Order: sequence, then C-alpha cells, then structure tokens
Amino acid sequence: MNSFEYGAPTSLPEAISLLSPRWGPTEILAGGTDLVALMKDYAVTPRRLVSLKRLPGMGAIAWSPSKGLRVGALATLDELARHPAVVRHYPALAQALGDAASPQIRNRATVGGNLCQRPRCWYFRNGYGLLALDSRKRSLVLLGDNRYHAILGNGGPAYFVSPSTIAPTLVALGARVRVAGPGRSPGLPASRLIALESFYRAPTKEGQREHALRPDEVLVELSVPPPGGSRIAYYEVRQKHGFDWPFATATVRLDLAGEKVASAVVMMGHVAPTPWRSREAEGALAGQVPTDALAAAAGRAAVGPAKSLGQNGYKIAIAQVAVERAVLLAAGLAAGAPWQEAAS
Repeated sequence: MNSFEYGAPTSLPEAISLLSPRWGPTEILAGGTDLVALMKDYAVTPRRLVSLKRLPGMGAIAWSPSKGLRVGALATLDELARHPAVVRHYPALAQALGDAASPQIRNRATVGGNLCQRPRCWYFRNGYGLLALDSRKRSLVLLGDNRYHAILGNGGPAYFVSPSTIAPTLVALGARVRVAGPGRSPGLPASRLIALESFYRAPTKEGQREHALRPDEVLVELSVPPPGGSRIAYYEVRQKHGFDWPFATATVRLDLAGEKVASAVVMMGHVAPTPWRSREAEGALAGQVPTDALAAAAGRAAVGPAKSLGQNGYKIAIAQVAVERAVLLAAGLAAGAPWQEAAS
C-alpha cells in the first residue's frame, strides 16, 4: 500500500476543504471495508484519506410518520437493519440490509459507503480501470471471463454490475441522498438533494465514476419517504448465504386499486452497471390483477432486453426468477413477504 496523509476533520466544512477537485488524489474514509481493500490492491492510490468518523451527527437515524426515515451516512448497515422503525415500516429494506454482507462487515460498513462502493469487477480490482481496457483499448470483459458481469445496460463500454445490494430497494422506496460540497463562501458548504434513482450512472470513459458525487463532495444523509400503503418485497438469488455476492436481486413495489395494480416499481440489482429499473415489467403489471401467470409474465418482460456477454447467460434466467418471485411476494401470492410479517 502506498503511503498517504490522514485527515481527521471535526466539521463538514473542514472535511470538504481537504478534498481534491478531481478524482484520484483524495478518497473519503467511512467504514473502510471497501476502500482499504482497493488500496491494498493498488486499484486506487490516494495521497490523502479524509476520515468522516469525527463529524458530529453523521451516524444518526431518525424516523417520523410525516417525514419518513433520515439516515446519516455513517450509520452502519447493522444499525439501520436493526432499527425498530426500519423493521416495522420498511421490512423489505431491513431484509436487503440483512443480506448485504456478513455480520462482521455489516457492523463496520456504513450506509454512505455502501451506496458509493466501487464495482467488484475483477478487472477493475486488478488495476485495469473501470472500463477494463487493454493496451489496444479493447474490453477485457468481452475478451475474457465475464461470468458475473452485466446482462442489462451492457451495450458498453461499461460492463460491471452495480455492487450495492440495498440501492435498488432504496430506489423502489423513493429514497434521496443529500450531498455537500464547496459553497460560494469559504466555510459554508453547499448541499443538494439527488434522487437515488438519478445518483448512479454508467461511465462512458475512464476517469468518470459510477455516481453523481463530485470529487470534492461528501454524501451526508439518506432520506426515505413514509412508506404509505405500498406493498414492497425483496428477493435475491446467490450461490450460498454468507459473504457471496448475489447473482441477481429484485425489489417490487405494488400499489393496488382494489384487486388491480394501479402502479408498480420493479428494481433489479447486480445485473447492470446501475441499479436497473425495468419499465417493461412495470408495464406488464400495470392495470392487471396479480396472478401466478402475471408474475411469470413480469419476469419474462424484465429480461426481455437482456443480453449475454458469452459466459453470463445463466444470469438471465436467474434474474427472471428473482423478479417473478418478488412480484408473487409483493402481491401476497407467496408466503414470507416482508410486508406480511410486519403487518402481523
């Protein structure tokens, strides 16, 4: 690991002042579960780390029926998963949080760090850059082992999958993040709210990141609106429980008018460079009475645009099943839906 400076600011303005206006020279340290591994692998080589651990209030979690959930970026995954308001009012989120990593990691990893973590693409982690290009600017993903890469939104040049397990569920819940950066006056940060659905992006050239955060900005807070009467369910497929990364996840949000689906949100994870919203599946569900056949149709619609890169075609069938089963859970057609458990 290269040597680096360590900054431990005690205020947000001080933290922002220590960041670089361009990516590379500085990195933000929260829980460190991802960043330290990246530095050990020389995938990133910052000259300065800016720790957020001494900033006041950054780990707070608050809930109110009118405003919903507010989560400081330094709250850990375990703290959020166990919070009584999350367990009661956002059970699908609690389930996604509980499945996000091993217990040891959940006790260290922060919400902000999870949302901003870097891709698990082994080409990126071995120093070939986010787009994994060789010396002739050819994609190593397309030329090599792509078993775990994207099946949706994979027209290039980015082929990695968005690594956050909780982000698709939070998008389905209508979450937003507040970020803070330099203001017009020294010592007075400027903040902006970003819908989490708009926070992620697929880079088109090296040097870009996978999110809308600027190099001199800090993700400060996550906010989730009150859940209302929606039925939300989460489903994931992985090889084994523990520290394996999922092959695919699905979060489905249904709003019913009588027996019919008035509106739907279908979010998929670990299948695309961003948390993937399936408008095709949502269209298949809208205005229909939920049945087993409709859930199957939604699953097929969700993977209609999917494309294998050569070795990851199996993920298409897995993603289809994940969406189908999440629809069944959200519609109450299968036992074990988080909203059912919360209601009981």
